[in-house]
Amino acid sequence: MKEYDERYSTAEDAIYDAFFLLLQKKGLDKITVSDIIKKAGVVRSTFYNHYENVPALLAAAEDKTINDIFRMMESFNSENDRDICRSYYLAICNYTKKNPFVANLLQSPRGDAFFEKAITMFHSYVTKVTQTNVTAPHDRTRYSYLIASAIGCTIGVLHKWTAEDFTTPAEEIADILSEIFLSGILPYLETGK
Repeated sequence: MKEYDERYSTAEDAIYDAFFLLLQKKGLDKITVSDIIKKAGVVRSTFYNHYENVPALLAAAEDKTINDIFRMMESFNSENDRDICRSYYLAICNYTKKNPFVANLLQSPRGDAFFEKAITMFHSYVTKVTQTNVTAPHDRTRYSYLIASAIGCTIGVLHKWTAEDFTTPAEEIADILSEIFLSGILPYLETGK
């Protein structure tokens, strides 16, 4: 059974990689199953063992991307430590730059649906964090809005960066995001605890 699981995972990774590479060259509405299987080096039945169609692959890619971002968010400790903050934001920048799917979403109308899904999940995350980190209900509301502003700010900066085709080095973007968080958001988060 383990061998089957590894092949399944390898085929899925190949399909994702092919899909992401195709997004760099074609619009989402122009990508076909034939394009994906040719690029991935898999047969049609392998694709259909994983996904019903291209929209199902798109939904799975969105979920995978959101889960990757959540893993990064959960590893972040909002201490007043510039190096920790910068490394966190640099990881997000590098993920965005290396993942053409995210860059494509940040620039396309399709991104609206993705971000609506992501914001709903972020809201759940913020609710969980505020319930465990803040005791007073009034402070929880304030804290949740501050976290939401940090998420919105990050998405806005990443949108601008991708629209400018990543011309600014990732390290500089990470510095900007760190400065925004440490100087503009963290002080308010700390007063609410």
